[in-house]
Amino acid sequence: MSTPLAHIVDDDEAIRDALTWLCRTRNVATQAWDSAEEFLAAWQPDWCGCIVLDIRMREMSGLECFDVLLAQGNTLPVIFLTGHGDVPMAVGALKKGAYDFLEKPFEDNALVDVVVRALESNARRQASQESQATVAGRLAQLTPREQEVMQLVLAGKFNKVIADELNISMRTVEVHRSRVFEKMGVRSAVELAQLLAPGRE
Repeated sequence: MSTPLAHIVDDDEAIRDALTWLCRTRNVATQAWDSAEEFLAAWQPDWCGCIVLDIRMREMSGLECFDVLLAQGNTLPVIFLTGHGDVPMAVGALKKGAYDFLEKPFEDNALVDVVVRALESNARRQASQESQATVAGRLAQLTPREQEVMQLVLAGKFNKVIADELNISMRTVEVHRSRVFEKMGVRSAVELAQLLAPGRE
């Protein structure tokens, strides 16, 4: 996992330096890029953090950069910096999934507050994805019979009913149930249901 960074993409050196300094005052690690092209050439899908992206730049605009990032599957929160006339464009970007936008001139603490919230949002997303991958790995360890028993346990059925439905002994059901709990890292049917609940973070 890469180090969480606030990636500042702006062709104005003064803005890049100011944002880098502001973030440093709140212990937020940054990396500055002087063009969308430079940033996109370096971008990696496993990066953690957020992107602070100026809408208007000399070559590729922030909006064009955002569209490329969307096409490449970027999951980092994107915060747009906008001039007054760019607000409608920024609102359009929000509808496409941008995290937020700030209008220039922005208030220093307000900007860093948004950056910190974006970093926290990305950290939660990463943790959720890691957790889902862990659960998927545990499920993959179950045998077909253990998966059958697990589904019936999740349906709230008692061991005797499961034994009858699968035409196996209660003792065999108990062994499978125990192995399911062990492989899934839970101690009860309730914990198993919570682990597999949709939308769980």
